[in-house]
Amino acid sequence: MRFPFIKIGPSLVRQGVKSQAAVLSANDRRLLQLCSLSAESSLPELDTSKDGLTGQQVEPARERYGFNALTRKEKKFFLFEIFERFKNPLAIQLLIIGGISYWMGDIRSTVVVGGMVFLSVILSYVQETRSSKAVEQLQKMVQANTLVIRNGKETEIPTVELVPGDLVVLHAGVMIPADLRLISAKDFFLSQSSLTGESMPIEKGVELAGPAPRNVIELPNACFQGSYVVSGAARGVAVNTGENTYLGSISAKLSGEKTQTSFDRGIQDFTWLMIRFMVVMVSCVFLIVGLTKGNWVEALLFAMSVAVGLTPEMLPMIITVNLSKGALMMSKKKVIVKRLSSIQNFGAIDILCTDKTGTITQDQIVLERFVDVTNRESDDVLRYAYMNSYYQTGLRNLLDRSILSHTELDVEKTCRKVDEIPFDFQRKRMSVIIEYEDAHVMITKGSVEDVYNSCGSYQLDDEVLPLIDVIKRDLMEEYERLSKTGYRVLAVAYKEFPRDKTTFGVQDEGDLILLGYLAFFDPPKDSAAKALAGLARMGVAIKILTGDNELVTQKICGDVGLDSTHVITGGELAGLDEAGVTAAAEKNTVFARLSPSQKEQIIAALQKAGHVVGYMGDGINDAPALNLADVGISVDTAVDVAKESADIILLEKSLMVLEDGIIEGRRVFGNIIKYIKMGASSNFGNMFSVVGGSYFLPFLPMAPIQILTNNLLYDFSQTGIPMDNVDPEYLLKPKKWNIGNIKKFMLYIGPMSSIFDYATYFLMLYFFGCIAYSAPGTSLAAKAHMENLFHTGWFVESLLTQTFIVYIIRTKKIPFLQSVPSLPMVFTTVVVLMIGVFLPYSHFADKLGFVPLPAAYWLWITGFMALYAVMTHKMKVWFYRKFGDD
Repeated sequence: MRFPFIKIGPSLVRQGVKSQAAVLSANDRRLLQLCSLSAESSLPELDTSKDGLTGQQVEPARERYGFNALTRKEKKFFLFEIFERFKNPLAIQLLIIGGISYWMGDIRSTVVVGGMVFLSVILSYVQETRSSKAVEQLQKMVQANTLVIRNGKETEIPTVELVPGDLVVLHAGVMIPADLRLISAKDFFLSQSSLTGESMPIEKGVELAGPAPRNVIELPNACFQGSYVVSGAARGVAVNTGENTYLGSISAKLSGEKTQTSFDRGIQDFTWLMIRFMVVMVSCVFLIVGLTKGNWVEALLFAMSVAVGLTPEMLPMIITVNLSKGALMMSKKKVIVKRLSSIQNFGAIDILCTDKTGTITQDQIVLERFVDVTNRESDDVLRYAYMNSYYQTGLRNLLDRSILSHTELDVEKTCRKVDEIPFDFQRKRMSVIIEYEDAHVMITKGSVEDVYNSCGSYQLDDEVLPLIDVIKRDLMEEYERLSKTGYRVLAVAYKEFPRDKTTFGVQDEGDLILLGYLAFFDPPKDSAAKALAGLARMGVAIKILTGDNELVTQKICGDVGLDSTHVITGGELAGLDEAGVTAAAEKNTVFARLSPSQKEQIIAALQKAGHVVGYMGDGINDAPALNLADVGISVDTAVDVAKESADIILLEKSLMVLEDGIIEGRRVFGNIIKYIKMGASSNFGNMFSVVGGSYFLPFLPMAPIQILTNNLLYDFSQTGIPMDNVDPEYLLKPKKWNIGNIKKFMLYIGPMSSIFDYATYFLMLYFFGCIAYSAPGTSLAAKAHMENLFHTGWFVESLLTQTFIVYIIRTKKIPFLQSVPSLPMVFTTVVVLMIGVFLPYSHFADKLGFVPLPAAYWLWITGFMALYAVMTHKMKVWFYRKFGDD
């Protein structure tokens, strides 16, 4: 289930949610009351039983309590949603400018500013609404389910359909779907770190051992939505669901909080950089025009128009369209984006950490051997292993499924389950206890080393012999031999107890009798070597982080071409200091026998060294690493907690799918950067042109309405950027946000446009005679014509050059010959270029202050554009050669 206001890991307490010990809500009191009753007595209070709800009870309960979903940000009437977008600093600036224009009676400018508001706000709303609906549909594809008991049978239902009274079956890896009162539990441990900040798992039981705690979160027989099962098995009855849960009661306090990615911070930094730049620029223009022209009202209008021209008001829309388009494209490649802001980080990954199972192996584990301690095939080993896997109620992994699919035994006729000691990551084994003939038999299955350490003897045929050190070393050699050939090996052991012993714990897993081994094989994928080579070409290094032993890991990794000459084990890592861990993490590729905390340690070390780290995992022990990584990646078949912790969900566990997703992430980032570089360089160039022209020209360089119209048309030309093509070479390297590189681009490329702005100034002044404006005896009508001619000439040159130059800036290559833009991009720019040429001769010319341009002008302007394109391309090539494109 997607809990919309949290990402597993950060504590709600640390996020500012205070303890609710002082005041208990009605829902908390209800849970406290039920937990104070016995487990058996609590069920009738919820109109349920040990057989769960009946089909007839579910619908009335849903009508009463609603769906099991936290209250998301309430969907507002569309006018209110549009109003929210006006809180953007860029939109506020436009509104202020439009208001001043209207107050001063400049209706034309007000209308044009209104058109720009429509583009930046209304269009953004339409695009974002469409994309949100599409992304919601995509996220439904990875919606979690919950195992419940209804009508006496285990049934899997969508978590959102859970109602109070439902009996929930819990095992390792399951997210707690509601606030539950436990009615049975066995070695049951939960992680409540997302709610309390407590990193250690907490054991939960069925009954209160003493007086009820003041704070419901401390109830020892209750589980809360947002926590997850670390180990053990239990059943609990749903008491509170949806917004009535403990998490729901505090979700409103978190609904406004959003963790910013480096991309979010970069966009924010760029926005405020442009706003500060604009404030300085507008202040200078206002003073220069006011002092040189003597008309302060005209100076204010002109300065306000310049402010609009320097505002990247299309940035929110460009980002929204790019991210949503990227999410939709990625979904077609079997990659579901849960958090849109993670797309850029996805493209920036330069190290991908992952387990080997299912990524470089086929994820189709086959039981190939079941042998006794002398390596002879043994039906006893298979039968004991089968009963262990059959009777366990925890999370059945691929090994269990392989055992159960290898043979079919009718174990129910000959034995009965008595108890179970679930698997956990400390013991690395699990045990079931069955009643067989006149004894209770504990059957234990797990990692060879951990089972060995619990064994005091071994069985050979029908004889039980002491497991002395010499024998243990011989047995370990056989285990190592199997591991070196790529087999995953488990040990099987047992122990008999008298029938009067009915409850068991970890302390009983001692002095076991070693029975034999199970050897599994998960061959490497045929596509693994190709996928790894593809990721390497894209600048993504792969590091294998696994809990498996180093021998089998070394074999599998070597088979697919990874450098496995030196495998770092968890034991070796534990002996290193912080600097040593960082050095080992950077230098080595394969890490084995790692604990969950050591996976986190490696990721943190790589991040500290300046890498953008992705982590791909699907198990319970992967949740902390998924949270810590810059991009958490899981798969649709993962346990709930892994899917909940991830930013990206793969519908297919494959590095090939991952490669497609990374490429799309880089494509999205590339198109956003195109707009930012265009806006930054264009604005910086305009600064020199406007400041200089305002100072030495006898009139304004361009009328306010013309500046606004120019900017409106230019903004429209940029709406094709999200659909533009990206050069294949650009996709080959991880892309990080780099505001420093953008500033340099602005400083070097921006002034190129000023050269041709000033060339146009002098063309209009001296070639077309506008310099005569200041000559003695020039009539007012002639002055007006010269001013309008100058304005028209610079308007057309400015619009055509800044619209056309996007073709130069969008690629490092020679435009059109080596890099072809997309059709939507060509369409929007060509339309604007045609409008720019047409306006001086149109019916709108008088209203905008334009006059027809002489034929010679078009020859000059064609030459300017050609020379501008060549010079900008040369400067661009030099810039990328010197500073790179990162």
